[in-house]
Amino acid sequence: MAIFDNSEIKNEIVDSISQPEWLKELNDAQKIAVTNLNGPLLVLSGAGTGKTRVLTARLAQLIATRTANPFNILAVTFTNKAAREMRKRAVELVGPMAEQITLGTFHSVGAQMLRRNAELVGLKSNFTILDTDDQLRLIKQVMEAEELDLKRWPPRIILGLFSRWKDRGLTPEKITKSETGDAAQGRAKSLYKSYQDRLLSLNAADFGDLLLHMLTIFNENPDILLKYQQKLTHIMVDEYQDTNVAQYLWLRLMSSSHKNLCCVGDDDQSIYGWRGAEVGNILKFEKDFPGAGIVRLEQNYRSTGHILATASKLISHNEGRLGKSLFTSASDGEKIQVAGYWDGTEEARNISGHIENLIKNGQLLSEMAVLVRAGYQTREFEERFIAIGLPYRVVGTRFYERAEIRDALAYLRLVYQQSDDLAFERIINNPKRGLGEATLQLIHQLSRSKSISLFSAATHLVLSDELKPQAKRSLINFVNDITRWHSTCSSNSPAELAETILEESGYTTMWQMHKSPDAPGRLENLKELVTAIGEFESLSGFLEHISLVMDNEAQSKDGEVTLMTLHGAKGLEFETVFLPGWEEGIFPSQRTLEENGGAGLEEERRLAYVGITRARRNLFISFAANRRIHGLWQSAIPSRFISELPEGNLTEDMEKGLSIGRVEPIMIGEADTRVGKPGYGPAWQRMASSKGSVNVSAPVRGDGGIIEQKRQQVSFIVGDRVFHLKFGMGNVEGVEGDKLDIQFDKAGRKKVIASFVSHK
Repeated sequence: MAIFDNSEIKNEIVDSISQPEWLKELNDAQKIAVTNLNGPLLVLSGAGTGKTRVLTARLAQLIATRTANPFNILAVTFTNKAAREMRKRAVELVGPMAEQITLGTFHSVGAQMLRRNAELVGLKSNFTILDTDDQLRLIKQVMEAEELDLKRWPPRIILGLFSRWKDRGLTPEKITKSETGDAAQGRAKSLYKSYQDRLLSLNAADFGDLLLHMLTIFNENPDILLKYQQKLTHIMVDEYQDTNVAQYLWLRLMSSSHKNLCCVGDDDQSIYGWRGAEVGNILKFEKDFPGAGIVRLEQNYRSTGHILATASKLISHNEGRLGKSLFTSASDGEKIQVAGYWDGTEEARNISGHIENLIKNGQLLSEMAVLVRAGYQTREFEERFIAIGLPYRVVGTRFYERAEIRDALAYLRLVYQQSDDLAFERIINNPKRGLGEATLQLIHQLSRSKSISLFSAATHLVLSDELKPQAKRSLINFVNDITRWHSTCSSNSPAELAETILEESGYTTMWQMHKSPDAPGRLENLKELVTAIGEFESLSGFLEHISLVMDNEAQSKDGEVTLMTLHGAKGLEFETVFLPGWEEGIFPSQRTLEENGGAGLEEERRLAYVGITRARRNLFISFAANRRIHGLWQSAIPSRFISELPEGNLTEDMEKGLSIGRVEPIMIGEADTRVGKPGYGPAWQRMASSKGSVNVSAPVRGDGGIIEQKRQQVSFIVGDRVFHLKFGMGNVEGVEGDKLDIQFDKAGRKKVIASFVSHK
C-alpha cells in the first residue's frame, strides 16, 4: 500500500506556481488527495479536516486535467443535502459542465440504474418505490396468507429482518437456516421469497431492493456491468465508513475493471452499526484494493489543541482502527472541564448556569449544544430550560412530543378527565383491542346525537346490543379500566398510577414485544416519563405542568441552544458543547455492550469521539452519582471513558481525581466520608456538606443499594424568595399548611408543595 508522506509531494501540479484556485487553499495532505486521480485511494479524513473541500476540489481536478469527462464521474453520498452541496461547489469551481457528473445518494443512483434495467429482474421501468407504511401493509398481507400469528411475530419485526438481509446483499436464495433461526416459526426464508414475489407482481421495490436488484443484474449480466464500468471510470464515495455490505459489494463491482475508486471517510466516526453500517469496509480497504494509496487528513480546522488531544487519546483505546492523530495550528485554548454532580437535576441546573454565564460573556445560544447519548435524557434539560426561560430547540423530537409519550399522556388525560375526546380517540385502539372502524363510528354517532363525550357514549353503547360480541367485550374492558384507574387517583401517587396504567393497558407490553430498533428507546422514554411524574404531588399538577411545557415556543434574537443526541450531531459543530450523563450503563450503553460486546464498546467510544470533536472552543463533560430510574434512586459510577481522558488536557481539580483511576460507586450514606477525596469537584462537596439543611433531597440507602428519597420540611413566610426546580425563581405570596402560593418570575402564579422549593 502506498502511504503518502506529506513532506514528499512530487505531483507536478502541486509544485506549479500556476495552481488553480481550488489547490491554492489546500494544505499538503489535501493536495495529495486531490491530485492523485488514478487507482484506488483511501482518504482518512479526521473530524474537522475539510473533507467536503477535498471532495469538491477532486471533482474539479478530474475535469480540469481532463483525467475524466464529467459524464464519466460517479460521486456517491449518503444524503441528498450533501449531494446538492457537492454539486453546487463543483459548479462554482469549474462551471456548468459539472452538472453532467452522476452525483447522488446510493438509493437515488441505484434507482436510476434499476429503471434502465428493470426487466432483467422482472420489473417494468415505471416501478413504484414503496414507503415504510406500504411495506408494512404488504408484509402483513403475506403473513396473513401464511396464517401466522401477527401478535407473536409483528410485521414490523419481520420487515426489519428482511431489511437487514438486503443490507447484506442477501437474496432469498442465499438465506441459510442459521440466518432465519426461529423467526416466524422458522418460516422467515419462505416469507422473504413470498414478499419479494409479491413486490414483483405489484411492479414495486422497497429501498433495499434498489441496490440488491442491481447486484443481481451485475452478477448475472457481465455485459451490463461492463457497460457501467466503461461509462463511469472514476468513482468517489463520501462517508465510506457508513457503507453497508450491499453498498460495498456494489462499489467493488462497479470499480473492479478500472480500480479508480476514491473513498473518503473516518473509521473513528463509524457510529451507525445498529442500522447496518460495517466499519470493516474501511478497515480492510488495503486488502480489497492491493496497491491502494492512503492519505491521512489530520490537520483540524475546527477545534482547539486541548479538545483534539482529548479526542485522540480517548479513541486510541480502540483496537479496530487505522490510526491517525489530529492536530491544529490554533492555540490549545481552554482545558476540558469534567465535573461530577450529586444527581441529574443538579447536572441540568449547573449546565444551565454555565450557559447563562456564556451568554453574559457574549456567546450566542445558537453556538451552544447539549449532546446526550439517549433521547430520554433530554427531558430534564427541556424542563430546566423552560423553568429559567432559556430558548432551546430539540433536533429530532422533543421529549413530550414523542409518539409513545403522547400516547401515555392521553391515557392519563382520559383517566383524569373522561370528557377529553382527543385523548379517547388516540388510545381507544392503542394497543390494538379489536375495535374497528365500525365500532368507532357507532361511538361517534351516539356522541353527536346525545351531545355527550366519546367516553360517555362508549359507556352507553356497552349497555346495548349494537356491538358484535368481541367488540363489546373489548369496549367493556376498556371502559372498566378507565373507570377503575380514575377511582384510584386519590389513593395512588401519580407515578404509581402511571405505572399501573401503562402495565394494565398492555401499552408497555406492546413495546416490549416490538423488536424494532427503536423499541428499547421508547421503553426508556416511558420510564423517564414515570420519573418525571414522580416529582409531582397530583396528577392534575403534572398535567398542568405538561401544558406549560408543550406551549413553550420561546424565541430569542440570539437563537436557541441545541439539544440533541450524539448520533444526530455527526457532521455538526458548535462553539461550546456539553456532554452530560457520562456514566456506566448510560454511556457506554449497557444494552449495546450486552448485545455487541467488544465491538459495541468500540462503537460507543467512537460515539464519544464524535461528541468531543463537535466542540470548537469549549467542552464540558459531566456525570452524576445518582440517577432516578423508573421512580427509584440508583447509584451510578462515572463512565470508563472518563478514566481514558488525558489528565493534562483537563481542568486542574479533575486531573488529580483521575489519577486514582475509575471512581468507585458511591452508596448513599457514604457521601460525607468522601468529601475532599480526589475525583469529586465542588458540586460533590456542596451536596455532602449541605446534608440536613433546608430542602435538600437527602437520599438514604435502601435495600440492595436502591435509594429512597426523603425531603426535609422547612417553614416559609410571605415575602420569602424561593426557587422551584420546574418553575424557577419566585416570591411567596401565601402560605396554607404545606402549600405555598408563589408568584414565579417566568411561570406566573402557582400553588406548590413546600417541600419542592428552597430558600434563595
